[in-house]
Amino acid sequence: MATKSRAPGRKLPWYLRPFKWLLWFVIASVAWVLVYAVVPPPVTLTMLLDGNGITKDWESLDNIDRNMVRAAIAAEDGKFCSHDGFDRDAIEQAIERNTSGKGKRLRGGSTISQQTAKNVFLWQGSGWTRYVRKVPEVWFTFLIEQIWGKRRIMEVYLNVAETGIGTYGVEAGAQRYFKKSAAKLAPAEAARIAAILPLPKKREAVSPSGFTRRYGNTIAARIGQVRRDGLDSCIYK
Repeated sequence: MATKSRAPGRKLPWYLRPFKWLLWFVIASVAWVLVYAVVPPPVTLTMLLDGNGITKDWESLDNIDRNMVRAAIAAEDGKFCSHDGFDRDAIEQAIERNTSGKGKRLRGGSTISQQTAKNVFLWQGSGWTRYVRKVPEVWFTFLIEQIWGKRRIMEVYLNVAETGIGTYGVEAGAQRYFKKSAAKLAPAEAARIAAILPLPKKREAVSPSGFTRRYGNTIAARIGQVRRDGLDSCIYK
């Protein structure tokens, strides 16, 4: 007697497939963020695409001088401890400036949280690809704010940020520029590293001139303000 063959499973209707893919993306991204909450990111896409090689040395935030943390806040994100990952005032100002046509370069308004999400989970670059990147960037920023918290975000940021040609993280940057550990950076040295973060391939941390020198001096002056005003209170109690 012939047995009945097993009926194949019903395929999901085409109009529901995007929701299935979205669900898998959510599950995978949450798992990815959970892993990196305790494990140092071994490599990023930016590092892999860097034709200059990779020099990096992961350091715990406990082994990074507070001057460096405060310099990063002073230079990149003064509201780091008070926002939820997005500085809406800065975003509005950036939109207004960019649409007005003032200034030669487009301004982003990204927070340290957004930069960390972009550096670790996504890709760098301008042009049309940055618009494709924005939606997942918002999602990953939300996740690391909820799962990692501010201290972990700062720790990862200072370890994956590009600090020179083929150089990643402030430890590697401190060794490259000042021949010392990031645990022993003076305010002026931390300020110089922070000053080159937006354009590490074009700005010079050692004997800087012009804008980079003036910007570094401004950041160095702001380090004391960050400490006095408790702008680093989410990291140092």
